[in-house]
Amino acid sequence: MLSKLAGGWIFDPVQKLHGDQRDLFIRDGQMTNDPGLDAKFDAIYDLSGLVVMAGAVDIHSHIAGGNVNTARLLLPEQHRNYMERRLNQPFNTAKWSTADIGCRYARMGYTTVVEPAMLPVNALDVHLQMADIPILDTAALAILGNDDLLLRMIRDKAGQNQINDYVAWSLNATKALGLKVINAGGANAFKSNLRKFDLDDIVPNYGTSSRQILQILQRAACQLGVPHPVHVHCNNLDIPGNVETIVATMEAAQGLPMHLAHVQFYAYGTEGSKGFSSAAARLLEAFNRYPNITMDVGQVMFGQTVTISGDIIAQYSRHGDASPNKWVMWDAECEGSGGVVPYRYREASFVNTLQWAIGLELFLLAEAPERVFFTTDHPNGAPFTAYPELIRLLMDADYRRACMAKLNQDALALTLLPELKREFNLSEIATMTRSAAAKLLGLHDRGHLLPGAIADIAVYDPNGFEKGVTSSGVFAPGAHTDYRAMFADAAFVFKKGQLVVKDGSVIACPKGRALTVKPDFDPGIEGDIKNHFDRFYSLKLNNFKIEDVALDTDDSQRFRNVETALAAGASGL
Repeated sequence: MLSKLAGGWIFDPVQKLHGDQRDLFIRDGQMTNDPGLDAKFDAIYDLSGLVVMAGAVDIHSHIAGGNVNTARLLLPEQHRNYMERRLNQPFNTAKWSTADIGCRYARMGYTTVVEPAMLPVNALDVHLQMADIPILDTAALAILGNDDLLLRMIRDKAGQNQINDYVAWSLNATKALGLKVINAGGANAFKSNLRKFDLDDIVPNYGTSSRQILQILQRAACQLGVPHPVHVHCNNLDIPGNVETIVATMEAAQGLPMHLAHVQFYAYGTEGSKGFSSAAARLLEAFNRYPNITMDVGQVMFGQTVTISGDIIAQYSRHGDASPNKWVMWDAECEGSGGVVPYRYREASFVNTLQWAIGLELFLLAEAPERVFFTTDHPNGAPFTAYPELIRLLMDADYRRACMAKLNQDALALTLLPELKREFNLSEIATMTRSAAAKLLGLHDRGHLLPGAIADIAVYDPNGFEKGVTSSGVFAPGAHTDYRAMFADAAFVFKKGQLVVKDGSVIACPKGRALTVKPDFDPGIEGDIKNHFDRFYSLKLNNFKIEDVALDTDDSQRFRNVETALAAGASGL
């Protein structure tokens, strides 16, 4: 099938297109070159006056797994009555169901989303849920750093090659795209009754520190050629003064690639009468020194949400702030633990205003948007449905200033935000949410509109844009653009060339794919792993691994492997 998308204003940083008017062509689900004047098109879409980008990529959003389902059980009021009085509708139409997640993302122009915290013991449940999410290609990051076998191997002085084999086996067995580390060693420290665990504290019974665990796993990912750097949830989340922890974690990376997650929750100082202040400038000063580091922000937005995390130390410390007053803490055998705590971010709150402002500071002060990624740590800082509002805050300084007027002024006085006049442009938004995000994950077939790419395309109606061009011949925004409205409901979204969204409404729900890596390993490691399972797990090893099954999709090849390659900076390891 051959389609033409005619006359749109293209924003594709990979091709250095920043509002250029071009035609695009799709053949059988892929972008293709201009087929020539004699081509016969099966479909032609007139995109005149519309903004065109590649489908967006979310690198960090909790969309599947045990914590997500526990949150649904804990807060039935958030989804059960959403389809009010529609008694004949199946549950999957309810708010925050798997079906609803896929449709809500698609309406905003997202086509690929990564679940960043998959416990290996829970991998089958994660993949079953992701297979039920329509439209989106999905992936998951396997959590290591607290599991008993890894910590035993480190305690017993196992060689790096043996640990590499275990890491590679884990990625293969769980069909993961990469590695996640959550407060390395902290879950096991919590079991020994520790309620605070820093980067150089020693895990009881294992004789190793968070720093050592991180460095060992980082070397493993690099030596195995896993494209996405180790994805790190640092120690001391949400604690005043924790900026020093994240700066120390950057230094601990020793020049190797590392991705730091939801860094807003680590940009806290201790200044002011309340002992809590913004340290965004301090964090970014360190970040600029370490080009090997990338980060996503984890922006806080006001309103009701629920916090879910495998960091049981952080979750237990905040359970007293639960709103509504109900919460869950849990422990998984040999693997880790976590908690679910509902929370409402309030505009009048000193702490919440400071968190909101710190996230915006991090975005607006960052010198390299290609290393800073667009997240709310869904749902921890806010639901992902807040992205259009966040885009407006970043692109419209007048709107940002009007919002600040309603907030806690004492908190704002401890930040640089009132002085920041910067406004992001569409190319910077496309970089953070498309091209750089796909590159960070090693997904070179998306995030851009080059021939050969998957035809994942989002088209937006820029109401309020001046219909015209600048002297340079590219599209020019008008003075009163409502960017929230523009990005909330896409005019068109194509998934692999199929039209799935039209005028903000989902019109088709094709199944997505699961993206994985399959690094090589010595099969002999499986004997050691089986022995450990037989001794300490109730789950048998054969029930742990995920086989190449269809998972109730129309495509018998649910999983698509992303090729591994020696990661940048890993040579000579």
